[in-house]
Amino acid sequence: MNDILLLKQGEIVLKGLNRRIFEDKLVSNVKRRLAHVGSFRVYASQSTVYVEPVDDSADMDAAFEAAKQIFGFVVVVRAAACEKDPEAIFETARTYLAEDFAKARSFKVESKRSDKSFPMTSIDVSREVGGLLSDAFPDVPVDLHHPDLVVNVEIRESAAYVHSVPELGAGGMPVGSCGSAVSMLSGGIDSPVSTWMAAKRGVHIIPVHFFSFPYTSQLAKDKVVELARLLAPWCGRMTLEVVPFTHIQEEIRDKCPEEYFTIIMRRFMTRICERIATDNSCGAIITGESLGQVASQTMQAMAVTQEPVKTPILRPLVCMDKRDIIEIARKIGTFETSILPYEDCCTVFTPRHPRTRPRLSDVVEAERPLDIPALCDEALANIERIPIRY
Repeated sequence: MNDILLLKQGEIVLKGLNRRIFEDKLVSNVKRRLAHVGSFRVYASQSTVYVEPVDDSADMDAAFEAAKQIFGFVVVVRAAACEKDPEAIFETARTYLAEDFAKARSFKVESKRSDKSFPMTSIDVSREVGGLLSDAFPDVPVDLHHPDLVVNVEIRESAAYVHSVPELGAGGMPVGSCGSAVSMLSGGIDSPVSTWMAAKRGVHIIPVHFFSFPYTSQLAKDKVVELARLLAPWCGRMTLEVVPFTHIQEEIRDKCPEEYFTIIMRRFMTRICERIATDNSCGAIITGESLGQVASQTMQAMAVTQEPVKTPILRPLVCMDKRDIIEIARKIGTFETSILPYEDCCTVFTPRHPRTRPRLSDVVEAERPLDIPALCDEALANIERIPIRY
């Protein structure tokens, strides 16, 4: 049986003269993502990416599951290819969907003719193939309105394809098609979701984690590495940049008013992320901030936090409800790891009464005793880089 994956493109089909650029990136991402499960011929045609196994060693089950996590596709189908002939289509459906027919109480055939040179209409194909299948499976009656099984037939340029229920793809845009960005990745629920959402819009991610050993444990760092690994099937290959943050936080604790601890800490994070972004030709910084969720995420606090940098700060979760964020975290598989009880640097030296509506002039005055350039240089010089693969 000629097993194949049909990956249906999403909003890429709306692109104009630059559509080929997006398709090439999509094909490249598919090849890279499936390289570890077998050898495949991957090519794009008629708003679809075709994935054909080169030999019998290819793991089609693994390839199908992986394809559902590749951004850029709205529908993922596992199908059988055959000649563009009603008898061949019937025979393929009879064998390829035998298990589905064994479980079904009714069926119908739906056909789509992309190859307009094919002499039969879609209705004609459905009628003829449906009649042959009805004779082959007399205990499974035809039901055109509420069938248990839908036999899908697609007549395309090079072949006909038979499959049952298509599955939803990841949607979005191909990772890397919309540039690169630094994403702050803590051990919480929000930042993995914001990272995932940016990747879904075609952004190549460089995750950055601020680590405050010994105030935060090695287990806390391991937790973030695991979160990055859970994101890799969606976001692609990444390098996690672990920034030593202990000295900066100790300096803030010793020299700044307590009520501004968190705001000044966040300003350091944005400065360091901008330097990393510049070094990696990134166009933005991604954060997991959600408006009003904590004291440092009021409008006034976020404005003060982003003031030291010129690089745009994108906040995918800014207007999302916590319940909605948790729902996405469960969907992408990061929630259970995020709730492990290991603190990150954001919970170290938390002020008892944080300023929720800080004025920029007051914050600038509060951080004046700090040697900001030297502290940033020290942290950047000691970054640990951890390759993240599938």
